[in-house]
Amino acid sequence: MGRTGILGGTFDPIHMGHLILAQTALEVLSLDRILLIPTGISYLKTDHKVGSAADRLEMTKLAAEGNPHFAVSDLEIRRGGNTYTADTLEELHRMEPEEEFVFLLGADSLVDIVRWQRPETIFALARIAVMTRGGEVPADILEKTEKDLKERFGARIDHLPVRNIDISSTEIRERVRAGKSIRYLVPDAVAAYITRKGLYQES
Repeated sequence: MGRTGILGGTFDPIHMGHLILAQTALEVLSLDRILLIPTGISYLKTDHKVGSAADRLEMTKLAAEGNPHFAVSDLEIRRGGNTYTADTLEELHRMEPEEEFVFLLGADSLVDIVRWQRPETIFALARIAVMTRGGEVPADILEKTEKDLKERFGARIDHLPVRNIDISSTEIRERVRAGKSIRYLVPDAVAAYITRKGLYQES
């Protein structure tokens, strides 16, 4: 049995912060691999028009190249419709029933997870690794949330302290629109793809 960390996201575009986080999780949690999963249609993402699934998937593949411990899955994109983590975990378990899955998410998402679709399925099928950054969620609120989730769902929760990397996909899209460099914010192959495809030129 192996241990797979799952890092999902819109990845519009994927950037160095995502990759540093993935590598940190791989090492700190003693994982065998990280599975990067671009979302299909996130029912929680309403702040901007999300880029095409094909482009986001290709950029994620380019970003993962060269790291033998990173893999990319298109299962959420192939599934169509809204993306629900419970569905994704069920599909992964069907494909690899002996694998242990560790779902990576931010402390802010953990506080909100009871509003997700079928949280009981998420906790039944995966350990949770909470990525905590200083001050992101007050310690007392996070502690109460974890206690409630463990009592209500039998949640298995680990902590993954991560450095606060001030890079966002929003900033990258804005820089591209403004004609500014995104070098060192995304892998070179991703930057080249964005230029070649003319992505993020319009708001």
